[in-house]
Amino acid sequence: MNVKFLNPFVEAAYEVLQAEVAIEIARGELSLEKEAYVTNDVTAIISVVGLVEGTVFYGMDQRAAVSFASRMLSEPFEAFNHLAQSGIAELANVITGRATVKLSLSGYEATISPPTMLIGKGSTISTLDFARLVVPLQSSIGSIVIHLALREGARQLGLAAATMPVPARPSLMR
Repeated sequence: MNVKFLNPFVEAAYEVLQAEVAIEIARGELSLEKEAYVTNDVTAIISVVGLVEGTVFYGMDQRAAVSFASRMLSEPFEAFNHLAQSGIAELANVITGRATVKLSLSGYEATISPPTMLIGKGSTISTLDFARLVVPLQSSIGSIVIHLALREGARQLGLAAATMPVPARPSLMR
């Protein structure tokens, strides 16, 4: 994992959480994990493709997810219902989107997938040969842990293969 991908995500998380949730956050101690990711109560997953590629996980316990969604949507939630899930998915989407804009300003163009929500603790997700940089963020209403499983993408390799002409269908009978 290239650490130059870290700052855009931390900056984006600070900006988005302050603007959308109106809270101050503090970054905890960074760590590098190579084993599979084990989900928390709530995990938002977003893929990144382009000159940066990989996956970003946003994990939190259910209490924190409900608190973040309640503050974001200005609506008190008692449970982590469909609307609260949508709020957390959008939070992850906005943080990742803002981080990819920051990455593009450094020459790393990338696009992101729509968020996927995984609800339930203990699922294992392999990132294969991607080490994950773990970024814990604490606030007064709960913690969110960002897992960055990112690497520099190939600059031209995939593009050349994707733009090759498709040959005519070979005949099996001559």
